[in-house]
Amino acid sequence: MSVLAPALAQEREALQRGLVEAGVSAGLADRTAQYGALLLATNRRVNLTGAKSAIELLPHLLESLALAPEVASDHVDVGSGGGLPAIPLALAGGRVTMIEATAKKVAVLRALLEELGIAGEVILGRAELLGHDPELRGRFGSGTARAVAVAPAVAELVLPLLAVGGVAILQRGAIGDDERRALADAALVLGSRIEAERPGPGQCRIFLVRKLHPTGARFPRRIGVPAKRPLCMEPEARLRP
Repeated sequence: MSVLAPALAQEREALQRGLVEAGVSAGLADRTAQYGALLLATNRRVNLTGAKSAIELLPHLLESLALAPEVASDHVDVGSGGGLPAIPLALAGGRVTMIEATAKKVAVLRALLEELGIAGEVILGRAELLGHDPELRGRFGSGTARAVAVAPAVAELVLPLLAVGGVAILQRGAIGDDERRALADAALVLGSRIEAERPGPGQCRIFLVRKLHPTGARFPRRIGVPAKRPLCMEPEARLRP
């Protein structure tokens, strides 16, 4: 990636300042701001995030870093897109494996890893298929998936990749009672349970789903099914805002 243009250098400075003001350590704020500026620059060529400026991107970086205390040394992120939350989490410590189904985004993520000197890998593919790959299934200590579907569907994509004892860290915006109950029931079906729910930055909620037993061999279901027919969720509840 090219050296940051002056305008993006200003974005980096604004991000760094905002991160430090939010309590992020100076060193981590500097590296996270560098990533944020690179993401904004790349986003002008490849659609990676709806955030178009430092002020729009800052909350997403803070939401990502809020997950860091729960992340294991070998972490997987499903549907990584432009690298949120995976790259901020990698900058905070640990090794990250990113799963992304779009080849153009995979190329961007690999370039970001190289530019930032981050230990990790990016795998091109769908989580519904990779969740059955014996080299990936049951391997990771923690996992995330940001804004890919309702909570039970996210759980179905992440939990098969985790080792027993691992934790799925699910970050949600507004969540209704129907979705919360469905997540609790789906977690049981997938060999897990909701261990905790806590507030995150802004209006988001963070759910920790601990894997207690191996996930049944039929999960995840085939491509598209987890999102179209989320486990334990009534059809009418899927359509509610």
